[in-house]
Amino acid sequence: RHVMVGSMQWLIDSDISMAPLSCFEEGENITVETKMQQLESQGKTVVLVAVDGQIAAYVAIADRIKEEARATVARLKRMNILAWMVTGDNRRTAHAIASQIGIEHVFAEVLPANKSKKVQELQQHGYIVAMVGDGINDSPALAESDVGIAIGAGTDVAIEAANIVLVKNDLRDVITAIDLSRTTFNRIRINYVWAMLYNILGIPLAAGVFVPAGIMIPPMLAGMCMAFSSVSVVVSSLLLKLYRKPNIPLDP
Repeated sequence: RHVMVGSMQWLIDSDISMAPLSCFEEGENITVETKMQQLESQGKTVVLVAVDGQIAAYVAIADRIKEEARATVARLKRMNILAWMVTGDNRRTAHAIASQIGIEHVFAEVLPANKSKKVQELQQHGYIVAMVGDGINDSPALAESDVGIAIGAGTDVAIEAANIVLVKNDLRDVITAIDLSRTTFNRIRINYVWAMLYNILGIPLAAGVFVPAGIMIPPMLAGMCMAFSSVSVVVSSLLLKLYRKPNIPLDP
């Protein structure tokens, strides 16, 4: 016997007959296509089984949604960050899963090789793209994105292609990574502004520019002030040790 297992489109491309079939369930006789639509609307991917050129069975497969996924997407929205889902699942299944976790933008039926092209499309529209993935298929998109974020429990290839690796298998750490990056960058700007203002005032004073006005400081004090400039920036940076990651409850 010749057995083939795959999606409906693949079987059609393989010249498998898709004549209307029916199945008996809970006292009702419904078509397989109708049953497939029902299952896909529940977020399940349906795989057909063909034996000797005829459809013989179907199998419904569903990934378990991470319990923190909805809370993570909700926090991203509050941060004014758009969330997109890129998946190889069919449109009905993809939109069903997206609605469960609060994602409004979906790229469905995307082949593994084309995920990076979807990243490029978003970049061409002016978006700065951060890609989160954990599989081999995600690696090209992780490398193509502005910031690639790999789940620590993912494949080695994905981890190598990413810029950031989340050690824990928790999507909420994506929020932590973004928040910590923003906090660090803000600290850098504060240090830069402080050091610039300090030196704009201190260097002319130490050089004696204000001596004609009767304002001067001893060389020893000028040296101490210069050292204080560096120390103050280091101390300001060390305040990052007080950083605490955002508390994101599972129920958004």
